[in-house]
Amino acid sequence: MQNGISRVFEHFEAISAIPHCSRQAKGLRDYLVNFARERGYEVSVDAAGNILVRRGSPKLCLQAHYDMVCVGKAPEIEIVEDEGWLEAIDSSLGADNGIAVAMMMALMDEGKELEFLWTADEEVGLLGAKALEMALQSGAMLNLDNEEEGVVMIGCAGGVDLIAERPCGLVSDERPLWRVSVSGLPGGHSGVDIDKGIPNALKILGQYLAEREVALVRLEGGERRNSIPVHAEALVRSSEALEDEAEVRVEQVEEGVETPKAVLAESEHLLRFLATAPHGVVEENTELAIPETSLNLARVEWGAQGCRIEYSLRAMSDPELEGLAERMETLLGRYGFTVRREEGYPAWKPRRGPFVEKIVALLEKEFPRVSVRAIHAGLECGVFAQKYPSLQMASIGPTIENPHSVRERVKIDSVKRTFDALERIVGDFMG
Repeated sequence: MQNGISRVFEHFEAISAIPHCSRQAKGLRDYLVNFARERGYEVSVDAAGNILVRRGSPKLCLQAHYDMVCVGKAPEIEIVEDEGWLEAIDSSLGADNGIAVAMMMALMDEGKELEFLWTADEEVGLLGAKALEMALQSGAMLNLDNEEEGVVMIGCAGGVDLIAERPCGLVSDERPLWRVSVSGLPGGHSGVDIDKGIPNALKILGQYLAEREVALVRLEGGERRNSIPVHAEALVRSSEALEDEAEVRVEQVEEGVETPKAVLAESEHLLRFLATAPHGVVEENTELAIPETSLNLARVEWGAQGCRIEYSLRAMSDPELEGLAERMETLLGRYGFTVRREEGYPAWKPRRGPFVEKIVALLEKEFPRVSVRAIHAGLECGVFAQKYPSLQMASIGPTIENPHSVRERVKIDSVKRTFDALERIVGDFMG
């Protein structure tokens, strides 16, 4: 039999070949269900697509999500190795959270008496976790969605998405037509990367246009709510000859029969908002050395059919999240937008206890310097803490860089070390 870590990478390669973007992961769900049943595990699937796998009388539940953020060419994923890292060519890799799924599969190959929970649609608002309908037998859960080796996460941010919409009137405009775009920016996770100074394509485009006398035909940009925007593009009318500038690219558009003549009546008003719109860290948590509150200007779609803005907000406590959401609703309301909330999820309040101390002690056998932290991103543990108040929880994982982007990569040695530690943890709980 192959050793465990070899099977981890084989399983990761196998699931990478099965499309599993959020809300489109049925193929992988069916594959995982069959995989577990073939190895003699009891399997249940609820209406949300969550998969609960069990053998015997488990004391520990391992948990991961099986959907991924698809960026670039994904779900077509071509995995390559580069100087000790696994990467994907022109796409997100899906190591978040596919490596964890593969680790769990490798433990099933060994017939471990555990509970395994694979949740659906985590990347679009923790939807599977929030809709979970199955009861757990275990008294402790180890989440495998952390992205830094040797770190035990014991808390996370809560979040909510704001969707702002308003009608946009039109007026005639005959000035020359220009296409203005920003593309190829690094991108990144709207939580863990929000404090890294990664540029936002929408902000760059908005600031460029707001400084010029232009009228919008349309403007759109951003890829998904939990990613820092990589691309943004506007079609504008302007008498001024527009020119390239830094990350901004400009080209004059030749008029045709179907070229739209109308522009947005309140272009100046809208561009003023985009240029000054809040984005990034709002407040720091000096004790945890992470952002306390943040917001991501994620997507914009403005045109003849109306104007829409999507924001992703995060905070390390539920009251702070509520306050941030109310302030943004007020600001957007001043610009004529009607705002609704979507995909909210709770914060996970940091708490150390016997389970966390045991995980720390077992990790120290593999990692000499284990730290205990909280993360400025959503983990499903926040939802599980509400559903199962007595459940003890912690989160670990290998080193993954730049998730939710085409620069995503996972450190190969880190996967091995983390899996070795995971097997030690499992062995301890199984006696």
